[in-house]
Amino acid sequence: MDKKKPDNFVFYVSLVLTGIVAIWAVAGNASFSKVSDAVFGFLTKDFGWLYLLAMTFFVIFAIGIALSKYGKIRLGPDDSRPEYKTSSWFAMLFGAGMGVGLVFWGVAEPISHYIGPKAGIDPASAEAADFAMKASFMHWGIHPWAGYAIIGLALGYFQFRKNKPGLISVLFEPLIGEKGVKGPIGKIVDVLAVFATVAGIVTSLGLGVLQINSGFNYLFGIPTTLLIQIIIIAVISVVYIWSAVSGIEKGIKLISDANLYIAFILMIAVVLVGPRLEMVNNFINGVGQYLGNFAQDSLGISSYGDNSWVEGWRIFYWAWWIAWAPFVGIFIARISRGRTIREFVMGVVIAPSLGSIVWFAIFGSLGLHLGESGKLSMDVLKEVAAVPETGLFVVMQKYPLGVVLSLIALVLLCTFFITSANSGTFVLSMLTSEGDLNPGNGKKILWGIIQSITAVGLLIAGGLKPLQTISIVAAFPFIFIMVFACVSLVKVLKTEKL
Repeated sequence: MDKKKPDNFVFYVSLVLTGIVAIWAVAGNASFSKVSDAVFGFLTKDFGWLYLLAMTFFVIFAIGIALSKYGKIRLGPDDSRPEYKTSSWFAMLFGAGMGVGLVFWGVAEPISHYIGPKAGIDPASAEAADFAMKASFMHWGIHPWAGYAIIGLALGYFQFRKNKPGLISVLFEPLIGEKGVKGPIGKIVDVLAVFATVAGIVTSLGLGVLQINSGFNYLFGIPTTLLIQIIIIAVISVVYIWSAVSGIEKGIKLISDANLYIAFILMIAVVLVGPRLEMVNNFINGVGQYLGNFAQDSLGISSYGDNSWVEGWRIFYWAWWIAWAPFVGIFIARISRGRTIREFVMGVVIAPSLGSIVWFAIFGSLGLHLGESGKLSMDVLKEVAAVPETGLFVVMQKYPLGVVLSLIALVLLCTFFITSANSGTFVLSMLTSEGDLNPGNGKKILWGIIQSITAVGLLIAGGLKPLQTISIVAAFPFIFIMVFACVSLVKVLKTEKL
């Protein structure tokens, strides 16, 4: 009976907390928006420096630990080997870590920076185009993946080398002991992880549905209505709950592999019909600017100047990636048994960062080319920035085979949507089952349904943005949790006999 108590506590408290916040977000949308915006405004303005400092530290730590003498240690016994082949491993971690966001923002974000760059750069200029690529590379490159790697590496080490459960709270054991982890501190950490995961996944589901509906509207004339969006959620929910219930090997891995192939096909097709020279130049120049200004951009915040762009974009993104770190980190840890620390960091930080950068160089160039050549008016560019879910389809219609490309993109949206949702469902089930690496199907079905119902409720209330904001607020403590995870990991690695 004692063994069940922690599980029941985290499960029930998480359910109650999620229910209260969801009801408030739906029923009292105006007050919910006001409170979440006020708290988030305070955090970004007064603690923007902390987000910048923390994310930079995570990058340094992840790369440093990989290059250190500890890099050869395996996540598991010394004789263990990877559970999944590298391509499937990459497909699953990439689908969980970025997923639908790449399709959602691939065209829209560079255009947003192009027409609304930071202070000192003229909008819709060649300089703004260069800035747009560099900023997009920064937001989807090394920093977010390093954050994921911190949680994933520490958890993978404790789970598979020390035989600990898959809970965020176990990361504190070297610091506060097993008794402390099973006490109030550990439970609060696990409940926060559940809430941040639910809020993050539900927000992504909502945004994904809006873009899928937009794609159906562009391709088939299906109206953009709440009813259609609810039907899309219902259909996709059946698929992602089924894949989560089927397990990693049969369900999640299968869809993630398909996802990677479709993404690759779409990228190749876009390169063939798009401005190839601009794509190459944007990639080369963007990487050069990204790496050349890495330290300055990582820590760039003005004491006296205009920080509105930094707060609205960079610090928002850093806060959002930290909010996603518990979910993605837990999932990556779960699929990384047998890999060395060095292999893990290279695979989780460097490879996906490069994939994201290539994606933005290709899809960002599609939109920037139309802006620089005058084929899209400033009004249309502003509409793409204001309603990013339509941006991909608006831009693709201007290129040969636009309908075919949009159709492939729509399929990719659905598969990315499913990979994010099924891995999130799996992680929520783990977190509320005492860290069981193979949680029961009942929990998976329950969390899958809760996510879908919450997404529908928020779409009805028009409240996706406030939930995204409140998830970032709830994840603020994870800055410190992740720093402590680094300290804890180093402390226990020092006991290894190398």
